Amino acid sequence: MDISILLKHVDHTLLKPTATWEDIQKICDEAIHYKTASVCIPACYISRIKEKYGDSVNICTVVGFPLGYSTTEAKVLEAKQAIENGANEIDMVINISDVKNGDYDKVTAEIKALKQAVGDKILKVIIETCYLTEDEKIAMCKSVTEANADYIKTSTGFGTAGATIEDIRLFKEHIGPNVKIKAAGGVKSISDLDMFISEGCDRIGTSSAIKLIQGKQAQGY
Repeated sequence: MDISILLKHVDHTLLKPTATWEDIQKICDEAIHYKTASVCIPACYISRIKEKYGDSVNICTVVGFPLGYSTTEAKVLEAKQAIENGANEIDMVINISDVKNGDYDKVTAEIKALKQAVGDKILKVIIETCYLTEDEKIAMCKSVTEANADYIKTSTGFGTAGATIEDIRLFKEHIGPNVKIKAAGGVKSISDLDMFISEGCDRIGTSSAIKLIQGKQAQGY
């Protein structure tokens, strides 16, 4: 198990509402030092990170987060502003109510609108697996594929549960060939990181990766 290779798949994450600029700088410094895939941070910090770090850190942020029930128009504006401010990757939350209403075409249309808004930047779609049935998860695999999003992502880290291997295997069976997988929430050990990547995840969203390799206990997302 090569730790440096594992870290290249990590979106080093800090999405707590109490995150300070000092906290944000710490994870950016760690991301640069350990060469993580990105930092995933609140949108309010994008401009400050870009100003201080330039292109030395890859910036990911979240849209419609964490509940997903903002209007499509609001999510599009969030995404556009995030890109303008310096983000390269957007993790959006689907409208889970639309899924529960069986309005899968509406979910697909929203994802398409977000992908159009971000253009050649990366769009990851959080479907919040803990709230969905297996049939709904399969439907979301199809929506994400049809909308040409770049990734399907398991969880916000703010729901009732996070990523499971069973969901990753379900994704692999039902997503299209151009869709990658991001596991998030519940990654609590180096062996978890290795397991999800070995199972086919291209990204792991976690706030714990650096603590884990430093021998500290994982907490939170």
